[in-house]
Amino acid sequence: MRRLVKYLAPYKWKVVLAVIITVLVSALGPLRPFLTMIAIDKYIAVGDYGGLMGVVAIIVGTLVVQSLILYGQTLLTAWIGQQTVYDLRRELFAHFQELSMRFFDRNPVGRLITRITNDVEVLNDLFSSGIIMIVADVFVIFWIFVFMFYTSWKLSLVVLTVFPLLLMATAVFRKKARESYRDVRRLVARVNSFLNEHVSGMITVQLFGAEAHTYRQFDSINRATADANIRSVFYYAVFYPAVEFLSSVATALIVWYGGSLVLGNKLGLTAGVTIGTLIAFYQYTEQFFRPIRDLADKYNILQSAMAASERIFKLLDDDTVLALPEKPISVGRLRGEIEFRNVWFAYNNEDYVLKDISFRVRPGETVAFVGATGAGKSSITNLMTRLYEFQRGEILIDGHDIRELDPQELRRNTAIVLQDVFLFSADISTNISLGNEAITDEKIRSAAALVGANDFISRLSRGFESQVMERGAILSVGEKQLISFARALAYDPSILILDEATSSIDTESEQKIQHAIEQLLVGRTSIVIAHRLSTIQKADKIIVMHHGEIREMGTHDELLHMGGIYRTLYELQYKEQELADGTGLRARENEGSVTST
Repeated sequence: MRRLVKYLAPYKWKVVLAVIITVLVSALGPLRPFLTMIAIDKYIAVGDYGGLMGVVAIIVGTLVVQSLILYGQTLLTAWIGQQTVYDLRRELFAHFQELSMRFFDRNPVGRLITRITNDVEVLNDLFSSGIIMIVADVFVIFWIFVFMFYTSWKLSLVVLTVFPLLLMATAVFRKKARESYRDVRRLVARVNSFLNEHVSGMITVQLFGAEAHTYRQFDSINRATADANIRSVFYYAVFYPAVEFLSSVATALIVWYGGSLVLGNKLGLTAGVTIGTLIAFYQYTEQFFRPIRDLADKYNILQSAMAASERIFKLLDDDTVLALPEKPISVGRLRGEIEFRNVWFAYNNEDYVLKDISFRVRPGETVAFVGATGAGKSSITNLMTRLYEFQRGEILIDGHDIRELDPQELRRNTAIVLQDVFLFSADISTNISLGNEAITDEKIRSAAALVGANDFISRLSRGFESQVMERGAILSVGEKQLISFARALAYDPSILILDEATSSIDTESEQKIQHAIEQLLVGRTSIVIAHRLSTIQKADKIIVMHHGEIREMGTHDELLHMGGIYRTLYELQYKEQELADGTGLRARENEGSVTST
């Protein structure tokens, strides 16, 4: 709670104003029973109807003033709540963008979305109607005590006889409610995580007939969430009637004891309690337990907010972030020289996926990485762009340790085309520029033309302004890759990384891209990861990866002559095709250009 209150600091004067208004308005409610006592004992009892009308006018006036103040209070507290939630959501999203990929590897997307939506919205209820209204209810109880003891200390003590029982009931409710609300927030996150994953993967569920199994999984999580909510309501359902019962007991005691004092006063046996006092205390008793019942509601909000805030602060406290240099080296535009020196790397402290990797790429060179799935090719590019931190060794860019460079500056000099293309719910132009104002419409269209994307973009109803929908739903896989390629070209990088960039493109589109790549790679350092060996035969250097190690390195022809892993991959991919067109491996073997193994 102390940590949450810090988010109110920027609005402290508005909070102070809200508290002052709350203190003042909380006194107007208990004032009315006091005025009722005066009206009965001083005016109704003696038949002074003129004085009675004056008191009635004051009561009506307090009601009007209270209503106007409550109107302003509601607007003010709602504004404070929304501004605080806005700040918290902004801080959460900024923190998301600072986190390393290791964090996202171990946290489902649905769980993270729950933090920034559902959990933060619960805190909105706390800030807008929770904290301030709790203060209001506390001050209402305070003012009721003041008026009660001022009116009759004997009857006040009678009301307080039920107070120990009320404290016991509250203590039990507080403990049970907090536990149940923790369960609720945890299970809501599970529901969101499950929905996000399975709605995104619905095509797989339907194609493999897994609807029944998926439905059973969701039903189990959904039932657990419903049961947790029912448990939280159960404790409230027990506490609320308990407060009502104690309120009725207190009222009965007031009627019994106060009534006896009134009768004694009438008979001349006692003094100090009038019929007006008794009626006022009846109203005080009602008013005394009403804020306690309201506090139970607010306590529900409070406990739900505490459970949500625990999860939010756990996320904000996660330090899985890149270690930024105290004084980063500014390099401007990179030349593109890359060097790995004895680099070791493992994901999440598991087995090493890269083992003692060393190689050098000169500026303007094209270096290709090949190898079986899981050999560690993509891990190399992940380290180059500082998506992950390596455990041992050095990575140098233009002679500078990559850990001494500003990651933002490094990534501005690097563009990457991934095998799994991600497009946002925006138009095609925005998906190419990603909102970078330095990339003009002319650059966008030039990049699209260079990769051959203009053909399909021109066929869309609104061209570059066409909305691609979530994850590019209206586009084919190949078209999405072309947009991703245009995005990389528009950023005009010093270092270009192609990670299976042509894996899902048809032959005609691949030929267009190969022509564009040949022009683009001039004077630019390029890292190419490919399974299709036809796309890398002209590379300056080919590095063969196997089980996280570099096994072979050389040009296409040099690796064929080695007769090792690359030769085997080459034979697997091209033997049948080359035998069919008569210009293949067997012909070259007969000419002695390739050594058989």
